[in-house]
Amino acid sequence: MVTRLSLAALLCVLLAAPSVWAQEEAEGEASEEAPAKAPSIYIPLKPAFVVNYGGKGRLRYLRAELSVRVSNISAAGSVRHHMPFIRNNLVLLFSRQKDEDIDTQEGKELLRLAALEEVRSIIELEDEESGVVDLYFNNFVIQK
Repeated sequence: MVTRLSLAALLCVLLAAPSVWAQEEAEGEASEEAPAKAPSIYIPLKPAFVVNYGGKGRLRYLRAELSVRVSNISAAGSVRHHMPFIRNNLVLLFSRQKDEDIDTQEGKELLRLAALEEVRSIIELEDEESGVVDLYFNNFVIQK
């Protein structure tokens, strides 16, 4: 009697085991498919940019604090390495602005996008791969 009962219990366990194994394998595959996203790296462009802008007439000043977001450590190293080139081109970009360009929120956003494109183009030119994700104004002040 005991042997029949033991065989029946063993048979139930063996029949149920493949579905449990399949479920564990599926859960393991799902966790392998979605690797952890690497955190972004933010690089402040210090010191703040202070430039005069607007062309002839009364002097106007723009002060901007910026940070660049990069996707990996290699891109962060590239931004740090090429910082003099980046700062030079951003100073030239900011000094070319006109009042009508930066008086509106849309104008400031266009300036931010132009600065982002400038940084990306420098890194791509020098290192062939950018890794620059975005650029942010931490502070933006103009004096007319």
